Amino acid sequence: MSSIVIGLILLSVLVVAHEFGHFIVAKKSGILVEEFALGMGPKLISHTWGETEYSLRVFPLGGFCRMQDEQEYSESERGFSSKPAWVRFLVLFAGPFMNFLLALILIFGLTATTYVVQPIVDGISPGTPAESMGLEIGDRIYSINGKRVHIYDEMQMMMYDLEEGEQIDLEILRDGTLYAYRITPAYSEETGRYLVGFQPLIHNGLWSTDFPEKETASIAETMIYSFHSMIYYIKSTAEGLVSLFTFTADSDDVGGPIAIFKLVGDSYEAGLTYSLKAAIQNVVYIGAVLSANLGVLNLFPIPALDGGRIIFILIEAIRRKPMDAELEGKIHFLGFMFLITLMVLVAYSDIMKFVL
Repeated sequence: MSSIVIGLILLSVLVVAHEFGHFIVAKKSGILVEEFALGMGPKLISHTWGETEYSLRVFPLGGFCRMQDEQEYSESERGFSSKPAWVRFLVLFAGPFMNFLLALILIFGLTATTYVVQPIVDGISPGTPAESMGLEIGDRIYSINGKRVHIYDEMQMMMYDLEEGEQIDLEILRDGTLYAYRITPAYSEETGRYLVGFQPLIHNGLWSTDFPEKETASIAETMIYSFHSMIYYIKSTAEGLVSLFTFTADSDDVGGPIAIFKLVGDSYEAGLTYSLKAAIQNVVYIGAVLSANLGVLNLFPIPALDGGRIIFILIEAIRRKPMDAELEGKIHFLGFMFLITLMVLVAYSDIMKFVL
C-alpha cells in the first residue's frame, strides 16, 4: 500500500509539472484554458477559478490541460488552433521542458544532500591498468571510445557492457593537454565489472557531511554536475525508448505503472534500512529519472504525443499552410491506438513479472 501511495504521489507531481508547462505558456499566450485536470476518466471533484476549471478525476494516472479549439481549427482569437505556429510550438514544448526542469531541480536537491562524484583521479589502485598506463592524481577522464565523459556515472555506464579482453580508447586531460591511451580494463571480482583502477574524486554535497574528510562542492560545481546528470538521464532514456519503439528492447528492461510502483516501494524500503533520509533520497532519484523519461517520451515524433503534434506544426511552417484537419486527426488517432496497444503489452509484461 505504501508503494502505491508513494508511487501515485510521485507520478502526480510529474504529471502536474508537465501539464503546468502547457498551462502557463498557454495562459501567457492568451489561449483560453478550459480545464486543468489531474487524472483521467469521470470527475471526482472540480472547481472553477476565473475562466479555468480545475478537476481531480477517478483514475490517478495522467492528466491534461484542455485548451479552446485544441483539436479543431476555429477563428476564435483565444483558440489554440488560431495562434501562430511558433506560439503553438512553445505551448507544446513547455510540457516536456517542465519535466526536464523538474528533473534538474530534483537532481540538484539530491546532489546537495549527498555527494558529487567526478571522473577525476583521486587515488590509484596498485597492479591495475591505471597504474601501468601512468595515470596521475588530478587527471580527468575526458572521453572513452570517443564519447565525452562529464560525470562518473557516464563512465560507469560505458564500462558496464565490456567483455573479457576488450580494449578501450581513453583520453585523459592533464594540465590542459589531452593524452590518448588504449588499455584493457581489468575485471574486478568485488564489483563484478571491468575497471580502469582508480578512485574518483568525491566532494560532499552543499548540505552533506557524509565524508567528513572531503571538501564541500561549490554551488557552481553542484549545478554543473546536476545539469550533466540530467542530460545523461535524457540520453539514456532516448536510447531506451528507441529500442522500445523498434521492438528491440529486452522485456526485462521494460516496465509500466506496476513496475514503477514496485521500484518506488523497493527503493523506499531499502532506504529505510538506513534512515528516512535515505528512503526519501531514493524516491527523489527515481522521480528525477522518471521526470526525464516523461519529458523525452512526450517529445518523440509519435502522433498524439507532444512531439508528434510539434512535427505537424513544423510541417505547417515549412508548407506555410496548415495540414488538413481531418487527416491530421486520423493520424493522431492511429498514434493514440499505437500507444494504447503498447501500454497494454507493457502492463501484461508487468503482470507476468510481478503479479503472477
